[in-house]
Amino acid sequence: MDLVRHLRYFIVVAEELHFGNAAIRLGMAQPPLSQRIKRLEEELGVRLFDRSARQVRLTEQGRLLLGEARAIVTRVDRLHELARQGGGAVLKVGVPPDLAASVLAALIAAFRAASPDVRVAPAEIWTADQVAALADGTIDVGLVRHPITAPGLRFGQVLVQPQGVLLADSDPLAAVGEVHLADLAGRELLLPPQEGEPGWRGEVLAECRRHGYVPAQVHDGAGLGLVLAGAAVAFGPKVELPGLAWRPLLGSPIASRVSTAWRTATAATTDFAAVAVRTLKESAGMTEQGSAPQRRVSRRPGMLA
Repeated sequence: MDLVRHLRYFIVVAEELHFGNAAIRLGMAQPPLSQRIKRLEEELGVRLFDRSARQVRLTEQGRLLLGEARAIVTRVDRLHELARQGGGAVLKVGVPPDLAASVLAALIAAFRAASPDVRVAPAEIWTADQVAALADGTIDVGLVRHPITAPGLRFGQVLVQPQGVLLADSDPLAAVGEVHLADLAGRELLLPPQEGEPGWRGEVLAECRRHGYVPAQVHDGAGLGLVLAGAAVAFGPKVELPGLAWRPLLGSPIASRVSTAWRTATAATTDFAAVAVRTLKESAGMTEQGSAPQRRVSRRPGMLA
């Protein structure tokens, strides 16, 4: 858990004493905010708020923590400011934790070549946390997944990347040319966490159900250990790893849509957005939204509509 970020959430809720208003102020949805406050309470072992249908109030422990939380966040912000002053211009960038290492490396190298006077500082953060980090200035620009609802954010060009299925190479489906979603029946599925990628996760699960695949269980995570162990499958771009097989999905029903996002436009953020589009096309095989029509999926008997 990112304790400082969760303390920032706590401070805003404590100031607003209303989860809906606090979520609007942070530029995020209310359910993920409530989940983060609950995780902070579990981490600290105390209840921070008394919640009722009519009002939200700080508990005694919450009142005691608020001053300390503000002091901690202020000190962290000061450390970041001193680092920026001592090391020249810095662009703080949020990227999804499951972004391929080779793509991230290409992105950083391309931006360094385009803007040698700006140092890029990447942080691995899921989309929902990037929205909050952009709101409080923890990052300057992010690489986010759609769909996303975030008032006040500006987005770069949306790019699309069809997803295949990742399987253990011992899985019988590793021997076929294309996999139908319905062929995955009975298998467990690895997805990014609900609180980090609510839009993408909901979209993927809805598409799976529509094509006849209801996962036996859904696991949260970004690493592929469960897939390599044959305990789950995952969706993603083509990768080559020992013990892993990647197969295209018939009709390309699962596609990831990504773009850059920022709140305040600067020369560095706009330069990064342009570099990101070019690099993601070249290194990740992404295309402009609508430029690559998907093949129509032939429905099988008994498939869900």
